[in-house]
This record gives sequence, structure tokens and C-alpha cells, in this order.
Amino acid sequence: MYAQAQTWWIILRICLEERLVYRADFALGTLMRFLPIVTQIFLWGAIFTAVRGDVAGYSYHDFIAYYLLTMVTRAFSSMPGLASGIAREIREGTVKKFLIQPIDMIGFLLLNRLAHKLVYYGVAIGPFALVFYLCRHYFPPPPDPATIAAFAASLAMAFLLGFFLEATIGLIGFWFLEVSSLLFVYMLFNFFFSGHMFPLDMLPPPWSIIVDALPLKYLAYFPAAVWLGKVEGSQLMRELWIQAGWVVFFMLACRVAFQRGVQRYSGFGG
Repeated sequence: MYAQAQTWWIILRICLEERLVYRADFALGTLMRFLPIVTQIFLWGAIFTAVRGDVAGYSYHDFIAYYLLTMVTRAFSSMPGLASGIAREIREGTVKKFLIQPIDMIGFLLLNRLAHKLVYYGVAIGPFALVFYLCRHYFPPPPDPATIAAFAASLAMAFLLGFFLEATIGLIGFWFLEVSSLLFVYMLFNFFFSGHMFPLDMLPPPWSIIVDALPLKYLAYFPAAVWLGKVEGSQLMRELWIQAGWVVFFMLACRVAFQRGVQRYSGFGG
């Protein structure tokens, strides 16, 4: 047990060092990513000026705060290149290194993504703090400690859900050599049904029922809604349990897909 924990710690440390090497100039790039916020503020300002009131229970300030919070939640749950990278390793045969060495592929990739997020927020904390400070008047007063704890739990589970969901899609490469089309469709639905474009509680039936039946809302909408107080009380606890259930489901799906895929995988060459 100790030897295995030491092995995983060494892997995480190496991944952190690797990320720090090529993230040296990341702070400026992250700050530039926030520039589109200005256009979003102007866009929603024009919409609310025309409407002259709240939209689906959201004020103009609520919309801006929601948009900024989803940038944080999406940074936790997004896994750029994960699914395509797994499929490429399967297609090119480099996945063999995980089959002949005593390193679990899923665990290795999870630590690699954890290192990515730690370095990302370690470097981007400055730009994030600056932008949120400049836009502080759009936010309501900070929530109570219990809500903050629920928000933190939802972010952690959003990270795990995003990882295992995309890893499962990537492992489909054991059955289909090319998953780029499937991944494109997933990313399209993800961007819309995760709530990155607008709050999902604005959707009328039957779309709201469809969204509630999917796990995608827990990648962006749900943590932001928790912080803004849109989900409270017993509903908040129920939604946290559902999010945890989706995490467990895709953890198992990822493991099953890997085990079944390895059984049918054939590697050739040196």
C-alpha cells in the first residue's frame, strides 16, 4: 500500500513539474481569455435594456455573475484533449505501455489531469482574482459556509465527472478507430446542455426535463447555481447526491470499457 502510494505521488510530482515548465507564460494568456467577458457584459446589457426587467428570475447582475462562475466551473470540468488522446493511443498502439507496465492507465491519466488543474489554478489565480474584483458589483453577498462547502463539493465532483465521462468516450476507440465525429457531437451537446451558454432553469418543458435527465448540467450550471442560491435546502442535497451518483456511474463505466476493450485489443509490431 505504501509503495503504491509512493508511486502515485512520484507520478503526480512529475506531472506537476512538466506542467510548470510549459505554463510559465500562462498567466498572460489566461488574462487574455477574459477579454470576451466585456462583450458578454455589453450583450446582456442590451438584452436586459430591451426587456426592461428580469428574465426567468435572473436580473442583469445575476446573468453576469452566472457567466463568470461558469468560467470557473468549466475550468474544473473541461478535459481538453483527453478523449481524443486516449483514442489516439489506442489507434497508434502506444496504449501497450500501460498493458505491460505496472501502471494503471486510468489512474495515471487522472493524476495527469489533477496536476493540470493544480497548475492551471495556481498560475491563473491572479487573472481570476483581478477579473472577479473588477466585476465584484455584479455578485450578491457571499453565501453562508454550508453553501460554500456545497459549492466546493460540486466543483470537485464536476472535475471527476468531466474526467471519467470523457475518458469513457475516449475508450470507445477500442471498438471504433476514429471517435472524432462522436467527440464533436458530444462537445456540441456539452456546451449547450452544461449551461455554459445560459442558465438551464430558463428552459421550458420538455427541454428542462431532458436536461435534468442528463449529467451535463453538473459540469457548469449546477455549481454556479449553488453559489448564486438558485438551489437550496433539500433540493441542494438531492442534487449533490445525484451528481455523486453520476460520478460513480461513469467511474464504473470507464473501468468496464477499459477492461472490455483490453480483452479485444490486438497490438502488433515492436
